[in-house]
Amino acid sequence: MPQVIETIDVNVPVNVAYNQWTQFEEFPRFLDEVESITQPTDVLTVWAVKVGPVEKTFEAEITEQHPDERVAWTSTGGEVDHAGVVTFHKLSDSETRVTVQLDWEAAGLLEKLGGALGADNHAVKKDLKNFKEYIESQGSPDGAWRGDVQA
Repeated sequence: MPQVIETIDVNVPVNVAYNQWTQFEEFPRFLDEVESITQPTDVLTVWAVKVGPVEKTFEAEITEQHPDERVAWTSTGGEVDHAGVVTFHKLSDSETRVTVQLDWEAAGLLEKLGGALGADNHAVKKDLKNFKEYIESQGSPDGAWRGDVQA
């Protein structure tokens, strides 16, 4: 199972970075491959993604969520098998380190080749850069969900 771990420092307080990350339906604004996300419940998200010519849909369940610290999830149905966690680390009152760890199961030759060539690392790094640019230019989150989900 391929694994990606990427980190970026953003120039916003930890609560701003975290609050923006909880706004899953806004992900298409900064995650290139995400076409749409809906969140029918506090812990269920439904994703539509497009990587190159391939479109896939899947559900992901938030398995753990602690304000200003972490959001973890795992896929529960659909065409993508993956799990991940995003952690938020306060570096100062105005700077936060965001770390993404993503584990996924490559399906088919194209995904296996992309994983072997590091395309997944490149995509996550680019998405984190997009997140940084988005939240720093906004200065405040689009919303917030401060609920706590226990593992």
